[in-house]
Amino acid sequence: MDELTALAELIRRRNAVEQDISAIIGRPALIGHVGEVIASRVFDIKLQHSAAAKGIDGRFTSGPLAGQTVNIKWYAKHEGILDIRPDALPDWYVILAGPRTAPTSSRGSVRPWLIESVYLFEAAALVQSLKQRGVKIGVAASVAKPLWVSAEVYPEQRSQALVLTDEQKEQLRIFGQPESKQT
Repeated sequence: MDELTALAELIRRRNAVEQDISAIIGRPALIGHVGEVIASRVFDIKLQHSAAAKGIDGRFTSGPLAGQTVNIKWYAKHEGILDIRPDALPDWYVILAGPRTAPTSSRGSVRPWLIESVYLFEAAALVQSLKQRGVKIGVAASVAKPLWVSAEVYPEQRSQALVLTDEQKEQLRIFGQPESKQT
């Protein structure tokens, strides 16, 4: 009973935190919704009114990508995969990613909500590249490491499609590991 009591108390605390998060973002406190709000504020993206819009979360409103559509993903672990809807491609994917790991069982692990890296993929070019490699396009499409490297905009600015300002880098940094926890 002690474990159940402790679990019930932790769930009550988590529910209270989720209520606070939902009050800020105006949507349920799910990692996808939270990631969309973070990306919208960091990258000046106007989100779709409905979170259920097919394949598109919003549009860039300024900079070199102004007016172009975007699908935003936040993966708590960077496993080298990406969910792609070939029937509803945006112009761009913005991927917020936690620590890089190999795809493994989730047993005994945690998935803290951290942003350790950010990637910007031009959707049509990415899909073309994946098809050339014979990768199945859809849920959990395997994206080769060199493609991730070339699409990185944070913490290393490798892609020049959207050059981040110091302010944007700082906004992303606050969602990373606390300094005392970094290895």
